[in-house]
Amino acid sequence: MVIYFDYAATTPMSEEVIDIYAQTARNIYGNASSLHDEGSRAKDCVATARKIIAAKLGVSTDGVIFTGSGTEGNIITIVSLARASGKRHIITTQAEHTSVHAAMNILQRKGYTITKLPLQQNGSVSLRELEAAITHNTALISIQHVNSETGAIQPIKEIIQLATERSVMVHCDCVQSFGKITIPAGLDAITISAHKIGGPKGCGAIYLNPRIKVTSLMPGVTHERGLRGGTLDTPAIIAFARAIQLFTYDIKYQQQLRDDFIANLAADFTVLTSTNQLPSIYGVISEKFEGQYIMLSANQYGFAISTGSACDIFNEDGTKAVQAMGYEKESARRFFRISTGAYTTIENVLNLAQTLNKVHG
Repeated sequence: MVIYFDYAATTPMSEEVIDIYAQTARNIYGNASSLHDEGSRAKDCVATARKIIAAKLGVSTDGVIFTGSGTEGNIITIVSLARASGKRHIITTQAEHTSVHAAMNILQRKGYTITKLPLQQNGSVSLRELEAAITHNTALISIQHVNSETGAIQPIKEIIQLATERSVMVHCDCVQSFGKITIPAGLDAITISAHKIGGPKGCGAIYLNPRIKVTSLMPGVTHERGLRGGTLDTPAIIAFARAIQLFTYDIKYQQQLRDDFIANLAADFTVLTSTNQLPSIYGVISEKFEGQYIMLSANQYGFAISTGSACDIFNEDGTKAVQAMGYEKESARRFFRISTGAYTTIENVLNLAQTLNKVHG
C-alpha cells in the first residue's frame, strides 16, 4: 500500500463528499440555467454552495464564480482584471504557479509590461522591492498566498496595504491556503480549488470584486457573469461546498509532523524554511541526487512524494521557487517536495525519513 505524501498536488475525497457527489448527480440532474423545476432545483443548490464559499472567504456572494480548476481561475481572473483596469503593467513573482505565468504570457503578447520579482532567501517576496516596482501604470499585483513548493506564506496583508495606497488591484492565488489559514480581507480577486481540500477535481472558484466591471474574455458567453462558459457541474459544486464544511487543518499537528520528520532526516538533506510557513509543505534539497531519482526511489519503497508542482514536472531546470530564492539550477534539480495531510501519521513521517536516509546511503 502506498503511503501518500503529495497532498499539495491533490487530496483524497472523503466518503461523505463522494456520497453527496453521487447523490446530487443521481437526483439533481437539471441544468441550473434551465427555467423548469429541475433546473430551479439545481440553481438553488448552486446558490447554496455559492453562499458557503462566500462565507468561508468572507466576501460577497455576488463575486463568487465557479470554474473548472484553479488554473482556469487564475487565467480568467488575471486577464480580466488587467483588461478592466486600463493600465498596462502587472507585477508578480518568479515563483508563481504555471497558470499565473501562462496568464502573464497572454498579457505580454498583448503589449502589457510584466515585472516578475525574485524571492528572498527565506522564500518571501521583498516588500521594499515590490513597492519600488509599482508605477503609475501598474494595474495589478498577482502573488500567491502559499507557495506550493516550499510552503512559504507571502505577506499578503502588507501587500494589500501597499496596493491600496497606490490604487492597484490585488489578486491572490489561494489554492494552497484556502481552508488552512486565514485569507486576509481586502483582496480584489481570489482563486481557490476543490481538490486541495478533499473535494472533486475539475472544480474551482474565483472571487472577483463585483464592483470591478470586467468584460467577458469570450463575447457571447452568458454563464457566471459572462466570464466562464459551459453548463455548471452541479454535483461537483455541491461536493466542493460539502468538502469546505468537512475539511479541517490542525496546524499544530502538521507542525509536529514536520518537526519529527526533520529531526530524523540525515544532515545531507536541506529542508527549506521560511519565517512564515505552512507546515504541511516541505521543500527539500538533496546534496547527492536529483529530485527525480529521490522521488522514484521513494516510490519503489511505497512512498508517494513529488519533485514540485505537478504542473511543472516537465521543467528540466527544476522548481521555479528554489531558483527564485537565489539557488543555482543544480540545486533546483536536486529539489523534491513532501506534503502531508489529515491522514498522515507520525509513524508515516518517521518511516519516510528513514527511507530517504537509506536512499541517500
